[in-house]
Amino acid sequence: MENDFIASKWEKQRIKLAEMAFLLPDAAGVYFMHDGDGNILYIGKAGSLKKRVGSYFRKSTDVGPWKEGMLAEIDHFETIDCEDDWEALLLESRLIKDYRPKYNSMQLDGKTYPYIAVTIKDEFPGVFVTRSPGDKEFLGSKLFGPFASSGALNNAVHMLQTIYKFRTCSLDIREDDKTNRFFRPCLLHAIDRCSAPCANRISRLDYKLEIDQFLTFMQSKRSVMLRDLKKQMETASENKDYEEAARIRDQIQAIERLSDRTKHEEAWQSEVTIFASNPVDSVRVLEKSLHAKRELRCIEAFDIAHLQGTETVASKVCFVDGRPHKEGYRRFKIHTAKNDDYMSMREVISRRYRDAGEGLELYPDLIVIDGGKGQLTAAMEGISVLQKKPPLVISLAKKEELIYLTTQNEPLKLGRNNLGLKLVQAIRDEAHRFAQHYHHLLRKKRVLGD
Repeated sequence: MENDFIASKWEKQRIKLAEMAFLLPDAAGVYFMHDGDGNILYIGKAGSLKKRVGSYFRKSTDVGPWKEGMLAEIDHFETIDCEDDWEALLLESRLIKDYRPKYNSMQLDGKTYPYIAVTIKDEFPGVFVTRSPGDKEFLGSKLFGPFASSGALNNAVHMLQTIYKFRTCSLDIREDDKTNRFFRPCLLHAIDRCSAPCANRISRLDYKLEIDQFLTFMQSKRSVMLRDLKKQMETASENKDYEEAARIRDQIQAIERLSDRTKHEEAWQSEVTIFASNPVDSVRVLEKSLHAKRELRCIEAFDIAHLQGTETVASKVCFVDGRPHKEGYRRFKIHTAKNDDYMSMREVISRRYRDAGEGLELYPDLIVIDGGKGQLTAAMEGISVLQKKPPLVISLAKKEELIYLTTQNEPLKLGRNNLGLKLVQAIRDEAHRFAQHYHHLLRKKRVLGD
């Protein structure tokens, strides 16, 4: 009888709260769940307060096991409107840190949830997402967090990097290092997501200005920051510093486009595979499946194509943050072998990563070889002659779709619906298509004499 009474009481309360939630705006914000004594039970963010808060009070709602016990304790809720999802994400983080609500603390136990660490002690500070902010490498860093949503945080950092162009690598970069001018920056510079202090493409002073503006963004309301930037642009224009005014103008426009980019982000699509899932989520699953020790932001894949030893070619495709980066695609004519896939793979790998092996550029975070254990062994033979080694190399065999790693004898078999496997398959297929296209092009030229 007592359980029936409690259930009936909650049902009345659920209906009341659902009606209140229906009146909330369909806008971004942060919400607080309170108990009858006014204590904060939980703090969350939402792209739509109306939809997110209302979802707690649907009859068929499923909030997960760790929040299930919270529902019956909710007496009322409060909300704070935000200008966009970015502001909501940052405000949620600050409020959780300040209040440490009961059910957020249950969620945030241990080192489960991530922080942003800005290594301001470095000459050229880096921006990192870390689940271990107390590690030695982050001592003296500016920390933001904890963040309840790791996926939203990674998306935010990747997008903000297109504006502030901060580095996310672990290089020890010093302005007085004379070898910087010989260093080839990584692909993040090529796609305009890093200003490449590693190669002297930006001064320490200008880089510091970018980092300071990033820190201001993280600690301010977007509208306040935009107002300050517009004043700076007007001042620069009045002083006839038109180059600086144009730089600030571009930054203002990029910040104003942030919300549009998150709401209308283009769907990931290779030229042979339509992959409907969020590519960043797929990358995260792949990192976990491979037990990667670093983010797999840049992935390069290789394939060999020939017909009975004629017109043997290799392809290299590049994916950044789970999407094709066409500027990073390359084709190679094979010189050392005409009918030997293993020798061809050794050649193309040693050619492609010669500079990286000498420390003159960075390796991708993951190298994918089309083939089984034999192709992976051949690739590693090409790498063995290089002084520096890549962080992670795998191969993907067709038919059984097994992943071979250099760190274990037995192949890794992932479920066919595993997002990480699907991502590697799509990248492998793209490398195969690109190699076949080049091979057919060369054959056509030879036959027709073009």
